[in-house]
Amino acid sequence: MLYSDNYITFNYEEAGEGKPMLILHGNGPDHRMMMSCMEPLFSSQDQYRRIYVDLPGMGMSPAAEWIRSSDDMLRAVKMMIEALIPNERFLFVGQSYGGYLARGLLGEYAELIDGLFLLCPCVIAESSKRELPPHQVMVQDAELLEELSAADREEFVSIAVVQDRTVWERFSREILCGLQLADEAFMERIKADGGYPFSFEADAIAPFEKPSLIITGRQDSMTGYKDVWKLLDFLPHATFAVLDRAGHNLHLEQDELFKAMAREWLSRVSSET
Repeated sequence: MLYSDNYITFNYEEAGEGKPMLILHGNGPDHRMMMSCMEPLFSSQDQYRRIYVDLPGMGMSPAAEWIRSSDDMLRAVKMMIEALIPNERFLFVGQSYGGYLARGLLGEYAELIDGLFLLCPCVIAESSKRELPPHQVMVQDAELLEELSAADREEFVSIAVVQDRTVWERFSREILCGLQLADEAFMERIKADGGYPFSFEADAIAPFEKPSLIITGRQDSMTGYKDVWKLLDFLPHATFAVLDRAGHNLHLEQDELFKAMAREWLSRVSSET
């Protein structure tokens, strides 16, 4: 579906009915990444209106000329919220950069957010300042890698901790397809001139008391897990997990644990709302 007004145009998909759940992907992919891992959670629990958005410049959402920083991207997400779920209570799910944006909005929307789920969230925007583990491959199917094109192989091995056929097929179907649509020049523009970090301290807010979940990968060499631990200071009801044999594609590499923890979070949210 496409929403458009004088300021922004964005693509999104919806599933289910009930309490809204806004779900944001990371920098580069599109909504298919999150839709593929989240929808199996609701096969027997359809009480949420899941809203999967393509961030500007990604997927089928065009870049907007006025978006030149993460502050501007926050403004774009606010426009999405006001367009799709104005004044409604909702759950917020964010992966990587989507988690960074969720944190940036938490202070303003805390009274409306009934639960927060951060998957491999970006905590420190500038990668040079992150405390990261080295890239480590736990499983590798050499025969599979030989079958891939040089471009596909580079995309996959640069991030995958588990490099087997099952993970590759999902990576190709759910992540790579979005990466191929991304407006690289637009994304680089946001990072240029110091515009990637927020201009404000996202964590300078009152403690968020609602059920929260943070899942990180022990081998995540992109956003890591050590910096993320600091989020517990203002999330008193957060479950925090560091999963072994998992990198930035944690939901592919530890699919069953991901689903189990996400369902437990939904159970906590349901019991409190």
